Amino acid sequence: MLKLYSYFRSSASFRLRIALALKGLAYETAPVHLLKDGGEQHLPGFRAVNPAGLVPVLQDGDQVLTQSVAIMEYLDEAYPARPLLPQDVPGRARVRALALTIACDVHPLGNLRVLNYVGDTLGAGEQGRKEWARHWIALGFAAFEDMLAQGGAPAGAFCHGDTPGMADCCLVPQVFNARRFGLDLAPYPHIQRITALCESLPAFAAAHPAQQPDAQR
Repeated sequence: MLKLYSYFRSSASFRLRIALALKGLAYETAPVHLLKDGGEQHLPGFRAVNPAGLVPVLQDGDQVLTQSVAIMEYLDEAYPARPLLPQDVPGRARVRALALTIACDVHPLGNLRVLNYVGDTLGAGEQGRKEWARHWIALGFAAFEDMLAQGGAPAGAFCHGDTPGMADCCLVPQVFNARRFGLDLAPYPHIQRITALCESLPAFAAAHPAQQPDAQR
């Protein structure tokens, strides 16, 4: 049985939950509350699992895997059924670029520890946190929207083709964050269309933060 160290509202954990659901892989959830008692990610027990103190972490037997995009690549190689990446080389490169636009360019700037630094250490407060998050998500979404258009998004139901994959796993949690911070999504019609379609699917619905066992913990 796979074991997923996760926090219900972590977008990186959210994207990995989607990936596991799309691939039909059962797993046990090990909740790591990022806010309770100063953050359970800082406890020695979890640091022994992941020295970076970040979620998600996936344990597969003796393998302990970190970094959500790397874990999704691992899942495709270890469990090749229902792939998250297309078979053709150009398509795989495009999906990786879309996924990393979210995972590397957008998400890190809105991570909890960054927002806490902006709001608390730099004194920007809650409003400053929200403005910071909206600014960087908007820049990233503008690029993502253009990338979808360049790839002929209307010809495919999802970010790439007619099957949800790694890019969709990354996009939907970031849209969840954008809504939390009050970003206007009107300038991003492709993103809105794809997200609405994804959210209608059972795999995405099951992975939603509100459906997680630690959501009310």
